[in-house]
Amino acid sequence: MKEEFELSLAKGVRDFPPEEKILRDQILQTIKEVFELYGYNPIELPILERYETLAAKYAAGEESDALKEIFVTRDNGNRELGLRFDLTVPFSRFIGMNPDLKMPFKKYVTGQVFRDGPLKKGRYREFTQFDPDIVGCTDVIADAEIMSITETVFTKLGFECEIEFNNRKLINGILDDLKIPEKDHFSVVVSIDKFKKVGKAGVEAELLEKNMDKKAIERLFKYLEVGKTNDETLNNLKGLVKSEIGKEGVKEVEALINYSKEYGLSHVKFIPSLARGLAYYTGPIYEAFLKDSTITSSAAGGGRYDELIGKFLGGKQQIPATGISFGIEVIVEAMKEKGLAEKKSVTRAYVIPIKTRTKCIKIVQELRKAGINTDMDLMERGISKNLDYANHYKIPFVVFAGEKELSEGKVKLRDMGSGTEEMVTVAEAVKRLKA
Repeated sequence: MKEEFELSLAKGVRDFPPEEKILRDQILQTIKEVFELYGYNPIELPILERYETLAAKYAAGEESDALKEIFVTRDNGNRELGLRFDLTVPFSRFIGMNPDLKMPFKKYVTGQVFRDGPLKKGRYREFTQFDPDIVGCTDVIADAEIMSITETVFTKLGFECEIEFNNRKLINGILDDLKIPEKDHFSVVVSIDKFKKVGKAGVEAELLEKNMDKKAIERLFKYLEVGKTNDETLNNLKGLVKSEIGKEGVKEVEALINYSKEYGLSHVKFIPSLARGLAYYTGPIYEAFLKDSTITSSAAGGGRYDELIGKFLGGKQQIPATGISFGIEVIVEAMKEKGLAEKKSVTRAYVIPIKTRTKCIKIVQELRKAGINTDMDLMERGISKNLDYANHYKIPFVVFAGEKELSEGKVKLRDMGSGTEEMVTVAEAVKRLKA
């Protein structure tokens, strides 16, 4: 007796039927157009990387969730490999292996990334990221450009977003002021990064578990206070920060605020508790949230990673870089939430032969040569079944081609939305379908 096999997906992954895939492709195309508007060029990177590349302490970071969530495998040569958890680490490896690239190097890359983490709404184990990065520019004007790209993308997609930003130099400077040993900095950063999720009390409890002094925690929260304006928040820190690295971070924050005004960015907010939980960030960091959505996860996040590429080269040189990742899953969920109509087919015209299938091949090919996405009934079904098919896939136009129509050198074109029909030549049909 044959054992029954149950068809099912692995947890945290999905199939995408046409209506979802078309929507995703539309989103990716819009983002791609914005990247190219800013002069960024495409590259492609492998999904599989050497595990040691992904797990390097200067990549994911020893306490990072990303490190714990790497999907690990081995090849037939017993070499340890991992599925990439983001696109930044593979991109840094790419830059390190291509030292002759002309700087500044502006690129974008898209692809699947994988994290074996907990599941919730909008969070999966396989998901798509879309990243623009600038390599070779030390000035935070590059970070301002990334923030400008981010706002432009969401505007083009029909969303209003708020970009929250901070600076890792500032955070490290605050920890220096609090006399936190450098070896413990990232551990504290990981806790601070949970501020939005667990609140002040949750962060305090976690830091106490890490044996941080209660008075130091109270002082830390004074540094993390958010004012009514970016300038108010910044001025509070100017009066508190004493360390040199912290003062450098304050200057970069001030410069970024000024650049964002020049770029005309309307919704940027300086949040001193924003930390981002990856070890490789070295300067400005940012996250974008959708203001007109119930989804609370960030829709994009990134920052500056000036040391990561150089460390892949053995620390021989520092190569400045900054960029951001757009979370396509979050954007798709937000689009659905807005009630965006999903297209079930890319087809614009559906040809229904009425005992004229062979003759219709030429008509279909003419429409396709004119650049019109065209499908045809290949199964010689009746008119009723074909109309049901066209309606199901929300195909906007149907072309009827019977012996009578073809003998007159015409076809019948029906607008499926309005129900109106007209007898037209194929050339006239092309004009109508292109309108």
